[in-house]
Amino acid sequence: MFYSYQGRQCLVTGGLGFIGSNLTLRLVRLGARVTVVDSLVPGCGANPFNLRSVASDVEIVRADIAEPDKFDRALRGADIVFNLAGELSHLHSRDFPERDLAINTTAQLSFARACARRNPGVRVVYASTRQVYGTPQFLPVHEEHPIQPIDFNGIHKEAASNYHLLLGRSGDIDPVILRLSNVYGPRMALNITCQGFLSVYLRRALLGQPIEVYGHGLQVRDPAHVDDVVDALLRAGSCSKPAHRIYNVGGSEQLTVEAIARIVSSLASTSAVVYRAFPESRKQIEIGSYYGDTSRIEADFGWRTKTFFRGGMAETLEFYRSQPSDYLELIRRSRQCSWCDVRSEPRIERFAVAAGS
Repeated sequence: MFYSYQGRQCLVTGGLGFIGSNLTLRLVRLGARVTVVDSLVPGCGANPFNLRSVASDVEIVRADIAEPDKFDRALRGADIVFNLAGELSHLHSRDFPERDLAINTTAQLSFARACARRNPGVRVVYASTRQVYGTPQFLPVHEEHPIQPIDFNGIHKEAASNYHLLLGRSGDIDPVILRLSNVYGPRMALNITCQGFLSVYLRRALLGQPIEVYGHGLQVRDPAHVDDVVDALLRAGSCSKPAHRIYNVGGSEQLTVEAIARIVSSLASTSAVVYRAFPESRKQIEIGSYYGDTSRIEADFGWRTKTFFRGGMAETLEFYRSQPSDYLELIRRSRQCSWCDVRSEPRIERFAVAAGS
């Protein structure tokens, strides 16, 4: 195996969310000692049920990552920090840019500096997004592609990446940045309808509702199963001296949005595929086709995807169908994004940071 985590102290921010909880579960199985920091901020996907099976094996601290005094001991003692905290919704960032700034940039600056002061030189693996590239100028997109985000979320995530890299150049921390493509799998926050088309398709499939494809559906994506993403995170965390600081992480299949919808529909057996004109709100953040070049992480870390989309989505549907009401009841009750339900407060102070991809 490329990595060993037996007995290692790991800090996972956003660990109650989708990717963070899957990472935490894998770390526990590998014998790591894990502290999770998550503030459960509305709209970012945290769900305490995600870690219920390992609750006695994990220390969970409810805190904003910008409040390091609340998890000082865990931060000082960490061998590796996995920084997955943040907001991933592009629609949220468009409608509430100050909120996105607070969560994805201001809090991240505070946290990166806290890592540098309290645990100098610590490896910090930061989960960024392929959205920083904006509309691709060429395919596949490699790590040297121009950075031209088309929304506030991409701008803020890239700013946070640069904070990590700046502190890395001075030797204060040891950062690795992973730019993640569309991630799917068990423990997605399906009750939050503003977190990407894969979660929307899955939610509608579980509810027996039509799966809506906007436009012609010929845009290409490279969906990545969360198990493969977790493997990339673990490899990035354990590599003693990475050859690079930034890596793309995506799936090995290039599928059209239409093909993805039809696969999900066929697996669910109860959902038809229908076509809709692009709503203006979605058209503003549409980037066309995207799939990433992952040759760098394959060469440096020996990472390979193991999950094909049809099999991974079948497993994901079965996960939700086999779970207690903690997941399905949340999905059934949700009419719109849980953040949109509480967004009426006119004044934005500082938002705690929870889970994200």
